[in-house]
Amino acid sequence: MSKKTKKNFKQFFSDISEQKPNKRKNNGKYNGTSGAKQSAKSSASSGAKSGGKSTSKRNAKNTSNNKDKQQLLEGKIVGTKQAYLFCAVPELPDFFIPPKKTKNALNGDTVLIRVISATMESTEAEVVKVLKRANSTLVGEVMYYKNEMIFKADNPKISKYIRISKSNSLGAVPGQKVVCKLIKQPTSLREQFAGEIVEILGANDDSFVLEKSILREFNIYETFPEEVIESAEKQAKRGVKEKDLAGRKDLREEETFTIDGEDARDFDDAVSLKMLPNGNYYLGVHIADVGHYVAKDSVIDQEAYLRGTSVYFPTKVFPMLPEGLSNDICSLKENVERLTISVFAEINSNGKVENYDICESVIKSKARLTYNEVFDALCGKQTKASQFLKTLQKMNDLAKILKNKRQSLGELDLDLAEPYFVIDENNKVVDIKKRERNDAHKLIESFMILANEVVAKHFHSLKVPFVYRIHEAPTLEKTQALLDFLKNFDVNMPKVPKVITPLYYADILKQLDGKSAEETLNKVVLRSLQKAVYKDECVGHFGLALEFYCHFTSPIRRYPDLVIHRIIKDKLHNKNFEPALKNFVFEASETSSIRERGADEAERAIDDLKKCEFMKDKVGQEFDGIITSVNNFGFFVELESTVEGLVRVETLPKDSYLYFEKSLILKGANHSFGIGDKVKVVLSAVNVFERKIDFVLKWQKKFKKFIVYVLI
Repeated sequence: MSKKTKKNFKQFFSDISEQKPNKRKNNGKYNGTSGAKQSAKSSASSGAKSGGKSTSKRNAKNTSNNKDKQQLLEGKIVGTKQAYLFCAVPELPDFFIPPKKTKNALNGDTVLIRVISATMESTEAEVVKVLKRANSTLVGEVMYYKNEMIFKADNPKISKYIRISKSNSLGAVPGQKVVCKLIKQPTSLREQFAGEIVEILGANDDSFVLEKSILREFNIYETFPEEVIESAEKQAKRGVKEKDLAGRKDLREEETFTIDGEDARDFDDAVSLKMLPNGNYYLGVHIADVGHYVAKDSVIDQEAYLRGTSVYFPTKVFPMLPEGLSNDICSLKENVERLTISVFAEINSNGKVENYDICESVIKSKARLTYNEVFDALCGKQTKASQFLKTLQKMNDLAKILKNKRQSLGELDLDLAEPYFVIDENNKVVDIKKRERNDAHKLIESFMILANEVVAKHFHSLKVPFVYRIHEAPTLEKTQALLDFLKNFDVNMPKVPKVITPLYYADILKQLDGKSAEETLNKVVLRSLQKAVYKDECVGHFGLALEFYCHFTSPIRRYPDLVIHRIIKDKLHNKNFEPALKNFVFEASETSSIRERGADEAERAIDDLKKCEFMKDKVGQEFDGIITSVNNFGFFVELESTVEGLVRVETLPKDSYLYFEKSLILKGANHSFGIGDKVKVVLSAVNVFERKIDFVLKWQKKFKKFIVYVLI
């Protein structure tokens, strides 16, 4: 619990304790009468003495009403597999909601709760009112119970069964994945939820159907409305006209090029670099001018707002913008004129930006380069990128200067590996590798970070409504828990300061550098950090150690970037900002953050599904792995391929195990398992339905007694 949370909770607990019976001491003697009764007696006595008995009762009633109001809190429901729930309230610990006090709230619902009890050890509450329902549709399966069709959601956080009448079944049968629309969500526990099957996705053992289920679960849009497609194609066919170039900086003859992955289809950023006579670098970052083609409140804009971001699956991309824009007129293709917004920055040898300019421009990219081509060229190999070798070498030098500057400020470089799925012609995963990051990746990353910082700082100085990318500092509670854990790895840090700085965390990472379990420990550090979000207020970016930051460089795939492009263009054209812009920026920030979280969860879900499909025919095989997290029910082991699975505590060698939460260790009299331990495991189970993998330790003597199964 952070200091702020503790302070809030202590105040809250103080308010609550005043309202509940409490044993008190009076003049050193135990008094069994509750404080509440004593207070009531005093009030009654006082009222009687003053001749105001009815008034004292009324005052007592008013006091009670006020206290009841103090106990009412708004929060969001966190569901479980069981009938009980939890309610998350900002700046307070989660409240336990007993099964009979839920008002039939579901995971994600916004509710009003009344506190039943609150101590520093536990909190309990009841749902008074469901303020807003979060689930209009659910993905799952139908089954029969006592000759009645019921629907069970795939989401384990939703334990309710939904009744489906025959007329609302759409002909669905057990064994099929379906989408259920909730047509009745009662608040009385005596009433039953009712639903209507609105889509049958297909057989639950079909890989394509399971992938489609994830799309529906996280509301990922597969196709665009016809009017949106038509509008985008019209823009693409129109092309770049001479009148579009008016007032733009002409960079068509300049040496600009794009650097992306081998499988990239849309190119929204290009770069250029010149050396100035004074020895400074003159960097150009040129971003597709999507705002020129997507007008505010147009059908394309409304669709982009709903999507918020592009979503990337191993086998497919679900773009924010239709292909007519994302892969055509807004894509900075080689040797094609394209409209851009450019950020130019003059940077000295210490990485300081001495001057900058933000302008509308037009470019004609001289080449579409890949990360590997650029890296190989920098390493002396002959590639397509070799024709720009001198420029690339200067770019690499500048990127390292910028990186060193950010590191001196405390930038957190966790450098965690991401999975790369090798897909065959049948869309089947044939291998999983760790995605490599070389100097070419880091070069583009540094330039994009700089451009984002320059834009954010400039518009913050103008005091106009803006969308910032913020990353708040970690809480004192989580930082202290991290340090307590890392003591097991000889990490010794000074006392956690009242204000946690990026440099403090950077010092933690320095002590992890070179350790055998460095990457695993970096993941623990990551879990202690807060999530980056979009906000209409600038509070800095902790992970990058920057005071000003935004997302400007990817308007093809992120809606906040598109909003920023419009603000830039309006300012460049001296347009007055509408009063409604402030509210829109706030709403766009909130909505985009929500859509981003949904996209992240969907991408993790599809990765887990593909990993399960890859591993399902490997049951019984042995693997080397490392323990990445520990709980009271077992520990998770990650393989070199990034595949992760659970070793359940009941499968461990016979022992009396205790879970030590601070050190994250499962320890018995003769065995101990902790994060960073290297283990050899046997794949014992793959549940493709739930996207879960189970391992057992190789040397487990009773392995033959375990049931080895694959669910698919």
